Amino acid sequence: MVSWKGIYFILTLFWGSFFGSIFMLGPFLPLMFLNLSWYRWINNRLVATWLTLPVALLETMFGVKVIITGDAFVPGERSVIIMNHRTRMDWMFLWNCLMRYSYLRLEKICLKASLKSVPGFGWAMQAAAYIFIHRKWKEDKSHFEDMIDYFCGICEPLQLLIFPEGTDLTENSKARSNDFAEKNGLQKYEYVLHPRTTGFTFVIDRLREVYLKQDVRVSGKNLDAVHDITVAYPHNIPQTEKHLLSGNFPKEIHFHVHRYPIDALPTSKEELQLWCHRRWEEKEERLRSFYQGEKNFCFTGRSIIPPCKSELRVLVVKMLSILYWTLFSPAMCLLIYLYSLVRWYFLITIVIFVLQERLFGGLEIIELACYRFLRKQPHLNSKKKE
Repeated sequence: MVSWKGIYFILTLFWGSFFGSIFMLGPFLPLMFLNLSWYRWINNRLVATWLTLPVALLETMFGVKVIITGDAFVPGERSVIIMNHRTRMDWMFLWNCLMRYSYLRLEKICLKASLKSVPGFGWAMQAAAYIFIHRKWKEDKSHFEDMIDYFCGICEPLQLLIFPEGTDLTENSKARSNDFAEKNGLQKYEYVLHPRTTGFTFVIDRLREVYLKQDVRVSGKNLDAVHDITVAYPHNIPQTEKHLLSGNFPKEIHFHVHRYPIDALPTSKEELQLWCHRRWEEKEERLRSFYQGEKNFCFTGRSIIPPCKSELRVLVVKMLSILYWTLFSPAMCLLIYLYSLVRWYFLITIVIFVLQERLFGGLEIIELACYRFLRKQPHLNSKKKE
């Protein structure tokens, strides 16, 4: 049964992303063809303003409590974030954690490709240059490679969220994971799924390589650390969007963070795969102790870590976000109603968003094409050499 809280939450996020894509992101689309660094810089910050909205709604209006233990994040650090996939909304709930450490602006997420077709949400994700995958490695590998090279090529700090399990924890996915474990003589898990390490090892290795930028080989530090995050929901677990629509919001979300400096990770592919599997063995034990114990991560011996933003600053950001996005959508509707020029812009921009995806595959694909084109321009290369 749906609830007014769930309807309000979903509609507020949808209309915010819909009108935000058109009236905030849309005007800067031409900048993609002129200066990619500026385009990415502006888009990252515009998208981050919307990412604060679900955080603000969950904590301020629905009383969700967020508890973070373990290691601290370093603002602006280039990192890969790996996390267990307990529900289909883990990636959104993680924003409650990352906002406190100034990570929202540069966070990128690996998501299934079908999400890019969703009006509003999908348009914003394309503009944010999220990495859309088909869960078929032969198809995804080259796209992963292109996106990583692009971010490194424009010297954009990358904070990439990956779910090595590939899907959320359900009875069906757990059964498939246990079948895999039985066939390969591995331990059966109750609280996590066996990770798929191919994508993870590829991303780590790619970020540690030397990159070719505008025909000049540069060796930059593209990865500082891997953040291993374990997420747990001690009281109720909203598994799908339908649970949110019915008002079943989590009462508490616990995040346990373990930061591994990149120098501490093994260099060979085989050892890196084993390293990832060991992290999931630890997650299984950590989550078993969590759910069978006092339902907190304090048993790890690591206390709650202070955020880099004060609680007052976090509260101000949340209140401003609710105020801004509450007024933004009605204001855009009023402009559409009052001015024919705005109506034409509104309709044309919607057509552009729909057609560009069907014709070219998405804004991130066009962005990659612009990057390749600009790299080949002789005058850009000559300036770089000077």
